[in-house]
Amino acid sequence: MKTFGVIFVLYHPTAEFLRNLGKARAMCPHVIAVDNSPVPDLHLHEALRQDGTRVIFNHNQGGLAGAYNKGAEALLTQGCEIIFLLDQDSDIDESFFSKMMQACAELGTDAFIVGPKIYEINLQRCMPVVPPGRRMPKPFRIDKETEGLFPTLFVISSGSAISAAACRTLGAFREDYFIEAVDVEYGLRASSQGIPVYMNAAVTMRQTTGHIERHGKLFTTNHAAWRRYYGARNIVHAFRLYRSHWSLHWWSGVLAFHQGLCVLLFEPQKLRKIVAIACGYLDGRLGKLGTFESRHPTIASFCKKSTREKIAVGANSSVTAK
Repeated sequence: MKTFGVIFVLYHPTAEFLRNLGKARAMCPHVIAVDNSPVPDLHLHEALRQDGTRVIFNHNQGGLAGAYNKGAEALLTQGCEIIFLLDQDSDIDESFFSKMMQACAELGTDAFIVGPKIYEINLQRCMPVVPPGRRMPKPFRIDKETEGLFPTLFVISSGSAISAAACRTLGAFREDYFIEAVDVEYGLRASSQGIPVYMNAAVTMRQTTGHIERHGKLFTTNHAAWRRYYGARNIVHAFRLYRSHWSLHWWSGVLAFHQGLCVLLFEPQKLRKIVAIACGYLDGRLGKLGTFESRHPTIASFCKKSTREKIAVGANSSVTAK
């Protein structure tokens, strides 16, 4: 079996999240814990090192993408052939790595990305596969499938396995995206360069994204306004960036409209969130990246004037923001 390692991203980890880290460490020979918390917990870091976990304090530089890049650099240096990405609330079972590694071994290629089937707990359904195609892709669900690898344009980062060959070919995750759609862009980059991306139906990972609430056929994530900015901007930018390969660029406008509609119908702080979405959409169209604060300090300050709320970092890791 090929050697593999795990990048486990932390942000103000709770006892439950540290138990998730312990599970991963018990099943994986190489674990890198990248702490993105604003202030280092030296006692925690020392305890993790005593348990055999290498700790990198990243201070949230480059956001989630920066954490992945720091961890990948360390694991590649250690000679790992496959790199797994896990957020701190990723709860994996005992068969997770064995089934994922089995799928990787069956591919017959050195460069690949494989992600598990993602079950969204609050929606009570799996996220769809978005199959490659020159025309508009037609997403479909594999909720009832229990085996097989399904080609897709991208997968959720948490739980995904990236081969060392793919890492070296594709390069770093985009730190100018900071948080949202980091995995979407990376998957599209891989697909556009002929590196296959698959969803593994044999492995299911349960997760929650933000604070999802269902409203009939619609749902909303209740993300903070600043998070809405990155979500709108990065999807627009990623889809336009690869529009010569995949007919996705017009879809980003539909997604931004859907975000705005759900905010207006169901969420608090409507003005701040709509401003953030509109600003993000325009920046994405114009190719203006970087942090919200550096690009639009006044607007960012306005959008962050909200009550303290729980938000999600990455695919499904929670932190508290103002």
